[in-house]
Amino acid sequence: MPMNLVHRRLCSSEKWARAVEDRLLPWALDGVPLGPDALEIGPGYGATTRVLLRRKGLTRLSVIEVDAAYAAGLRREFGDRAEVVHGDGTALPWPDGRFDSVACFTMLHHVPSPARQDALFAEAHRVLRPGGVFAGCDSLSNWRWRLIHWGDTCVPVPPAALETRLRAAGFTEVKVEVGTGSFRFRAVR
Repeated sequence: MPMNLVHRRLCSSEKWARAVEDRLLPWALDGVPLGPDALEIGPGYGATTRVLLRRKGLTRLSVIEVDAAYAAGLRREFGDRAEVVHGDGTALPWPDGRFDSVACFTMLHHVPSPARQDALFAEAHRVLRPGGVFAGCDSLSNWRWRLIHWGDTCVPVPPAALETRLRAAGFTEVKVEVGTGSFRFRAVR
């Protein structure tokens, strides 16, 4: 799912890593119980993964990344601290009920269609244990954000429709909250 050069530089920058650590993940995961065994879908360059690996109570982290080069970079960086799988979030290789939580951060808009996004939601539901949490965040569309995504795969997720889509995937206790420039969500299997 291609990203242009400007977008790649931004997502691999130290500035983005600081924003993820200081603002984005604390907000997206506020009050979210990840449990000891979590899956992250679409970590890209790994800024979110670095933060998750330091989260108290999390003893096992698996990540799945669709881009082979990014997955290889994640393996080099994280070694045995995280299970890194090259694969597609719409076809997860883990068994039903494997994880306490599934998370994804600022990546849903890179899934190439609403139907594929819905398939990702269904897969997240499938691999969660009963009572497990699916949580994350994504960006709100605006002209500046669209400019950064020029030439990228970019299919914004309308937050107003997300609750209905997550419920259609089988989730309950769905909460979607719009913030400044992004929205966060959480849902329970």
